[in-house]
Amino acid sequence: MVTQFLRRFYFRLPIFIRLFSTVLFVMLVFGISMHYIEPKQFPTFFDGIWWAFVTASTVGYGDIIPETLHGKILAIILILSGAGLFTFYLATIAAGTVKYTQDLSKGLTDFKGSNHIIIVGWNERARTLLQRLTEKHPEQPVVLIDQTLTQLPYREHPLHFIRGDASEDKTLQKANIQQATTAIITANAGKNEKQIDYLTILTTIALRGNNPNLHIVAEVLTHNQKENLRRAGADVVIRTNDFVSTLFFHEVYHKEKKSHLELLLHFLKEQEIRVIPLPSELVGKSYFEANRYFARKDKTTIGYMRGTNMDMSPDFQEPMHIEDSIIILQHIE
Repeated sequence: MVTQFLRRFYFRLPIFIRLFSTVLFVMLVFGISMHYIEPKQFPTFFDGIWWAFVTASTVGYGDIIPETLHGKILAIILILSGAGLFTFYLATIAAGTVKYTQDLSKGLTDFKGSNHIIIVGWNERARTLLQRLTEKHPEQPVVLIDQTLTQLPYREHPLHFIRGDASEDKTLQKANIQQATTAIITANAGKNEKQIDYLTILTTIALRGNNPNLHIVAEVLTHNQKENLRRAGADVVIRTNDFVSTLFFHEVYHKEKKSHLELLLHFLKEQEIRVIPLPSELVGKSYFEANRYFARKDKTTIGYMRGTNMDMSPDFQEPMHIEDSIIILQHIE
């Protein structure tokens, strides 16, 4: 009964632990045996164990050697069995290292970290986002989930790749969804826009179901699905088609030498827009005074929000209310 339990326990251990424990056990047996066979030549157990490791690994320092017939026979047995065991152990470690590296590139290895950002979908927007994250926050762990890629060399991209469908729980568990802080769902091209949005909604539901506290930013392509995506649990919904269409419109009717798109991209690389609650010391003060207040903090006010209403060109004499939020520009930290 005990033997069967130990056998089952042993073979359920990871192969590295099994091999290491086997090597250690064999070296202990031979080392202790040599101590009893030649107590004068090997006065302590450690001396015997040291000799066993040196002999089996074929290092052969020769600082301690057996002198009796029985000791030499034991040494022969150790050389025949132990050297092969050591070689197999090292070969297994090497093979395991290679396999682990390959699994990382193929997206087969689970992510064990925490406080990470999950990006769903590998495309040019995801690459650009990863580049910005690497430049501004190189310490931020990023996990990519994509089912179209068969391989993503992990040395070329500072992220952890998980291959699979982000709408399935098993894939999200591999990405350690419970410990993630933010998920960004990008819309992959190549399908009907409505089908892409349906998949985004399904992925959002799966993300929200696995982590109620997750901050979810989702890209939507069709206007009709924006509200459904919010109902599914997305905190922020970005419709890229609206944004790009507006840029196209400006490029058509405003033919300045400098492209609006180039100006906007340059601006967004250096600045970020934030909406913050009105500081208590500004309640009852004018918008002009709020502007000066933030200017002293190297921030530029561009408007305010009162409830759901946004005013991007306010009267400078407009008094600020306690429920107001200020829209500011600041350098990306």
